Amino acid sequence: MKTSRKKIWCIVGICILCAALIAGSIAYFGFILPKQKEHKEHMQQVQQYRDNKMAQYRAENEKYADYEVEVAFLGDSLTDLYDLSKYYPQYITSNRGIGGDTTFDLEGRLQTSVYDLKPQVVVMLIGANNADTMLDNYESILQGLQKNLPETEIVLLSMTAMGGEHWGPKNQQAAYNNVSIKLLAEKYGFTFVDLFTPLYDVSIGEVYEGYTVDGGHFTDKGYEVLTAQITPVLEELLGK
Repeated sequence: MKTSRKKIWCIVGICILCAALIAGSIAYFGFILPKQKEHKEHMQQVQQYRDNKMAQYRAENEKYADYEVEVAFLGDSLTDLYDLSKYYPQYITSNRGIGGDTTFDLEGRLQTSVYDLKPQVVVMLIGANNADTMLDNYESILQGLQKNLPETEIVLLSMTAMGGEHWGPKNQQAAYNNVSIKLLAEKYGFTFVDLFTPLYDVSIGEVYEGYTVDGGHFTDKGYEVLTAQITPVLEELLGK
């Protein structure tokens, strides 16, 4: 009797193990492996996009003489999606924004993005993609700009107000970081522009409705607010 029970439990154990292996195989080949492949393809697309952007920058650097570009906008997707020819037709501009960039990504491409270009003014907006760690190397970026572009005016834009389930929780961190950005601007003699306040609706505790498409990325109305804050600074720095 005992032997029969052992055999039964052994068979049951083997069946459970086989079922687990089958379930694991289904999960791996049906869900995990496709997700890994999807992630790999996405990362390849991201890298290709960045490579194309950098190639574009190098070509533009060859095209323009030193200080021929009046304003270079430097940043992440908020800059990348900014239609500079529409909002700043009075200036020779260059868009040096790459969607998805963190402060660490940006620091790694400064040579091609702005050092080699040598614009008259650099306007920088960065930090939304790594708000919790951006201050770890933000000052290092400023030191690089000061050292490599001593004749260029540097304008630091605050982090923007945000909203929605994904971006909204970053508002508190953004407000905290903006204090540091302002203090660093004063330390290095750079110009600071507050974008957070004109975008922030105190009645709802996040960005004004209609200013963004997803709580973080701007609509035309949102970009109009940014432009209204930045234009007077450029007029003062460039004399027009």
